[in-house]
Amino acid sequence: MINVAVDAALEAGREIMRIYLDPKQDFGIEKKSDNSPLTIADRVAHDCIVRHLAQTGIPILSEEGAHLPYEERKAWHRLWIVDPLDGTKEFIKRNGEFTVNIALVEAGVPVLGVIYAPAQDVLYTGIVENDPSKPPFEVKAWRKGSGRTSPLPLGEDRDRAFTIVASRSHMNPETEEFISMMRRKYDDIRIVSSGSSLKMCLVAEGTADVYPRFAPTMEWDTAAGDAIVRAAGKMVVNAQTGQPLTYNKPDLHNPWFIVQ
Repeated sequence: MINVAVDAALEAGREIMRIYLDPKQDFGIEKKSDNSPLTIADRVAHDCIVRHLAQTGIPILSEEGAHLPYEERKAWHRLWIVDPLDGTKEFIKRNGEFTVNIALVEAGVPVLGVIYAPAQDVLYTGIVENDPSKPPFEVKAWRKGSGRTSPLPLGEDRDRAFTIVASRSHMNPETEEFISMMRRKYDDIRIVSSGSSLKMCLVAEGTADVYPRFAPTMEWDTAAGDAIVRAAGKMVVNAQTGQPLTYNKPDLHNPWFIVQ
């Protein structure tokens, strides 16, 4: 499954970059019903990923695909949850902070995640081990880039400031209040801004300590990153209840959450 997902992400990334690097491309930008942008790259990446994942016979829930009613989805014990191009706004801005997100979910829990940042040529993967005989924080997440593969977390720098990841596009009063609370708790605070699911990856790799998200997201925005974070021995929790996020819900919106 991990090989299928990686192959799908890499090929989708190549197709995205073909469009991204074409100086004649206007990206074919449209607005979806929620006013979020949609480009030709979103559609091409979706088609590419579905072609790969279809060979597994497992149902696919993609941001750019058909969203079937819960009455049908609730029978899916296993499903792929896909965001073919996470960070479309960053793609349009041409800042390189966009990703391909693919997750395998079982009984509402993300157990496999692949995130590929094609403009940076960095690949994150994670497998959540459900074997109770294995240690709970056994390293099962990796970062591949610059010709080398490293297990996550990369290693803690105890001398660095407490680092908070903030969304480049969704800073709001609730996030600012959370940052203020952290300033009261820690003497030295650093704020890092990033786009797409790369924010979750920064916590998974240990270069950031926490990512609060107090703004709307959907399951396909977080499922792959959630799997990678869990595989690295960290958590994505509901900001109100402290419980792990669940997936393939009747309502595909996420609650506000904290990655830590």
